Amino acid sequence: MKKLLLAVPVAALALAGCGDKAGGAGNQQIQIVGSSTVYPFTTAVAEQFQRTNQGMNAIVESTGTGAGMKLFCAGVGDNFPDMTNASRRIKASEAADCAKNGVKQIIEVPIGIDGLALIEASATPAFTLTVRDVYAALAANPFGKGPNTAKTWKDVNPSLPAIAIQVFGPPPTSGTRDSFAELILEKGCEADPAMKALKDSDKDKHKDLCTKIREDRAYVEAGENDNLLVQKVSQNPGAIGILGYSFLEENGAKVKGIPLNGIAPTAATISDLSYPGARQVYIYAKGEHVGVIPGMKEFLGEYARAWSKGGYLERRGLIPSPADVQAQATQTATQLTPLNVAELK
Repeated sequence: MKKLLLAVPVAALALAGCGDKAGGAGNQQIQIVGSSTVYPFTTAVAEQFQRTNQGMNAIVESTGTGAGMKLFCAGVGDNFPDMTNASRRIKASEAADCAKNGVKQIIEVPIGIDGLALIEASATPAFTLTVRDVYAALAANPFGKGPNTAKTWKDVNPSLPAIAIQVFGPPPTSGTRDSFAELILEKGCEADPAMKALKDSDKDKHKDLCTKIREDRAYVEAGENDNLLVQKVSQNPGAIGILGYSFLEENGAKVKGIPLNGIAPTAATISDLSYPGARQVYIYAKGEHVGVIPGMKEFLGEYARAWSKGGYLERRGLIPSPADVQAQATQTATQLTPLNVAELK
């Protein structure tokens, strides 16, 4: 797990009692947890925020989206984060946990678009896959026809090379894993009409057959450190990795993107959502902490200035959202309007 401490001594991580934030005492710095994919964008915003807001500090920690949501929703007060990054939208079940623990004002701000990219070592011969290929290679029980016994990519599609299936990907706590299940595995599974129909007749069985990944080491959980995942893929020709597009862009000399359904992961194909792995990414703020922790509104305002086309987050690899989404996000970041949790799935 990687951590960035910005203008804050390590000792500052020792937090005070649970109720201090709500009471206006104790720790007075913004604490942010969550997605490893969104981490580089939020650290860039934190750096600029601290340059332009003297005396205001932020700590950004990469925990993964799922773990970040658990920490964020665990309660109100100085023992709990003020914000969390997410590489997918908050779930209804997570919002319910938040409410149960007193976190009832969840401010949701979509910050831009990232791509869930499949990568391979730069030296590896060009590889092209479909979402069906990926599902058939990695599902525990592909199309409900029994345990997955495929050893090579040729086993799942005769037109593919006889290269051993070895995929380094995110763990279950990662929002990237959730996005992979929703954007790639489910779509590949539903290439079979019977599996698509199953979603209406038996949602739980559909989820199990379409998103459960095999556990025989064809898929290797590579942790939350995306830079380490890049290193593993670059050193293992023939292996495939799954991570956020921004890390692909940063490491273009080591790895390259794998086209899905004939569409390569690029800034253009992610921006227009034609690449199958394109996804919205978010930051969430705790309304109960606004006005108690100095700088939360200013921090979100800095994000809103940074995510436009030509802004410094685009130079870091974040794809700007469409204009209407940006306008709504700016309004939310300015007015701090709580999310209507009834619309969540």
